[in-house]
Amino acid sequence: MPAATTTRQQIVDAADRLFYSQGVANTSFAHVAEAVGISRGNFYHHFRSKDEILDAVIAQRLAGTEAVLAAWQAAGEAPAERLRFFVHMLIDNQAPIMAHGCPVGSLCAELAKLDHPALGAARGLFALFRDWLSNEFARAGLGREAPGLAMHLLARSQGIAVMAQTFRDPAFIAAEVLLLEAWLAEVLTPAARVRQPPAAA
Repeated sequence: MPAATTTRQQIVDAADRLFYSQGVANTSFAHVAEAVGISRGNFYHHFRSKDEILDAVIAQRLAGTEAVLAAWQAAGEAPAERLRFFVHMLIDNQAPIMAHGCPVGSLCAELAKLDHPALGAARGLFALFRDWLSNEFARAGLGREAPGLAMHLLARSQGIAVMAQTFRDPAFIAAEVLLLEAWLAEVLTPAARVRQPPAAA
């Protein structure tokens, strides 16, 4: 890999971590340059503005999300198993979620407050999850209900992430994941006629 490409990637990776841990507004060129260990002059050789870095970070996150969804698709034998992969993401990532919240939700919330033009691109991260979840519910035979169920599960996971960051209680996350699994089992049961959202812990 060429040195220039390596440095650019290091900048994007460092910015991604800092945007997540301390926010876009609170992250400066100097913070990223210090994290990478390069001079400001060398930094400007790769990116001329923080918005350019943000665009690169969002593009990287989109690619990463697509890779995760593709891996879940390949690993799960049925929609129920693949949907549980999404639910268990809350446990798999509970440490960073308790420290900084959901990386997608926190980014979109901050960009919305800033009325930032990159919000549309960042929203694409949620769209990837929404569409994937909807497709899985549809594959499970839920047809017309699939889009609504997808949005409900996505919204519930975001609420859990917010509460997990607020209270920093792993037991809360574990309890909520069990409730989501029970809800999925009910929703995916062919005989089920009345589908209720999961009860709060």
